[in-house]
Amino acid sequence: MTHSPARKNTLALFAMCLGALMFGLEITSVPVILPSLEKVLHGDFQQLQWVMNAYTLACTTVLMATGTLADRFGRKRIFMISVAAFGATSALCGLADNMTLLIAGRLLQGLAGGAMLICSIALLSHQFQDARERGRAFAIWGVVSGIGLGFGPLVGSATIALAGWQWIFLVHLPLALVTLAIAAGTIAESRDPDASHLDAAGILTLSLAVFGLVYLITQGATLGLPTSVAIAAATAICFAAFLFSERRQAHPMFDFSVFRNRSFSGAILGCIAMNVSYWPFMIYLPIYLQTGLGYDTLATGLCLLAYTLPALIFPPLGERLSLRYGPGAVIPSGLATIGLGFIAMKLGSIAAQPSWLTMLPGLLLAGIGIGITNTPVTNTTTASVLPSRAGMASGIDMSARLITLAVNIALMGIILVEGIAAALQRAAPTGAGLIQLRTVAEAIAAGQAVIGNLPEGAIQHGLTAGFGLVMIYGGVAALILAILSLVLFRSGRQAPRLCPDDGTGSGYAL
Repeated sequence: MTHSPARKNTLALFAMCLGALMFGLEITSVPVILPSLEKVLHGDFQQLQWVMNAYTLACTTVLMATGTLADRFGRKRIFMISVAAFGATSALCGLADNMTLLIAGRLLQGLAGGAMLICSIALLSHQFQDARERGRAFAIWGVVSGIGLGFGPLVGSATIALAGWQWIFLVHLPLALVTLAIAAGTIAESRDPDASHLDAAGILTLSLAVFGLVYLITQGATLGLPTSVAIAAATAICFAAFLFSERRQAHPMFDFSVFRNRSFSGAILGCIAMNVSYWPFMIYLPIYLQTGLGYDTLATGLCLLAYTLPALIFPPLGERLSLRYGPGAVIPSGLATIGLGFIAMKLGSIAAQPSWLTMLPGLLLAGIGIGITNTPVTNTTTASVLPSRAGMASGIDMSARLITLAVNIALMGIILVEGIAAALQRAAPTGAGLIQLRTVAEAIAAGQAVIGNLPEGAIQHGLTAGFGLVMIYGGVAALILAILSLVLFRSGRQAPRLCPDDGTGSGYAL
C-alpha cells in the first residue's frame, strides 16, 4: 500500500513513539514487580538491584556506540534491529525461571533499548525536515515517552494483578512486532557518508569503570578487603585510561572542554541531581508502600501516580518559566523543590500513623520538581554549545543520567540496608550479630514481610528508619546540587533563552 508523505510521516512517528513507550515502561514498571521476584524467583536484595542496574548499565554502554554505528550502517536499519532485539530479549526476561537468567535478559534488553532510543531521536530529525513539523514530532514523542515513564508503575501494578509479573516483559514482543511492521514501510533510511570512527577504547574503558564502581558498591561488603581494594584499583585504572583515551582522540566521545561552559555544567549538575534523588528512589518506593504501609500492588501503583504524574504534567510549565526567567533560575529552583519533596516525605514517614496521605505532599513536591526541571536541563545541554556539537552534548547528557542512576540505585540500596540493620540491632534480642542482622535487613529491603522471630513492629520500624535515611540522602543531595548549579549559572554567562518547539528538548528523559 502506498501512503502519502504526510500519512507516511504520521505512521513513522507512531512507530518511533511505540519504541519510546516500550523503553520508558521497562524503567518504571519493573520496580513494582521486585517484591514478586523475591517471592517467585527467590531473588536476594543484590540480585533485585541488578535487575534494574543491568538495564541502565547496558543502556549507558550502547549509547556511546549506537550513534556511530547508525550513521555508518543506516539509522533505520539499526533501529529495526534494535526493536527486534528488544522484543526478543523482553520475551527472554518473561520466560526466565531464575534470577541469573533474568538479569542476563535485562542486560541484553538494555542494550537493545538504548540503541532503540538513540536511533529514534536521529530518525525523527531526518524524517521531519520542516522545523515546525520536527518540533511537533519531538513534542509528541516526548509526551509518549513521559506516559511510559509516568504511568509505568500503574501499568506494572495492573499487569501483576491481571496476568502475572511475566507479562511486564512479554507484552513487548507483540508491541515490537507492530513497531517493525509499521516502521518497515514508513521510516526513511538515512546515514552519514563521512561516519567512519568508533571510539572503542572510550566505550570499553568507561563501561568497565562504571561496572566496577557499581559492583564495588553492591558487593563490597561481602568481598573482603583485598578483593575490594583490587576492584577499586582496577576501576580507577579504567577511568584514568578513559580520560587518557579521550584526550588523544581527534573526535572524542566526550569532549571535556565543553565543561568550561558554565551553563552546560550547571545543566549537567541538574542531570546528576535528578538521578541522585528522584529516579533511583522510584526503584525502592514500591517496597516501602507494599511492605512498610501494607498496600497491594494496585494500590501501590495508584499511590505512585502522585510521584510520577506531576513529572508528566509540569514540563510545559518548566519550559515557559525557562523562557521567561532563564534556565539558570529554573533548574536550581526545580532541584530545590525535589529536595524539599524528599524532606517532606521523610516527615510524612515518621508521622504517628504514616500512610499515603502523610506521604502525599512530599510525593507531589518531588514530582513537580522533576517536571519543571527536566525540559530546561535537556534544552540547555544542547543549546549552550555550538550546533555542530549538539550530538556530543546530548551523549554526555544521557550518559550522565544513566551512569548516575546506576550508581545511585546501588548506593541507595546500601543506605537502606544499613539503616534497617541499625534499627534491627536496637530492637533485636541481645547477642544478635551484625552480619546476621544485615542479612535479615537485605531480605526486608527486598520486600519480605515476615522474618524469623523479630519483635512485633520491628520490620516496620526498620523500614521507616532505613527509608528515612534514603529520603534524607536524596533530599540533601538534591539541595546541595541545586546550590552548586546556581553558583555555576551565576558565575558564567546567562544561558541563552530558548525558543519553544525547537525539537531539541521536548523529549522526556531520566
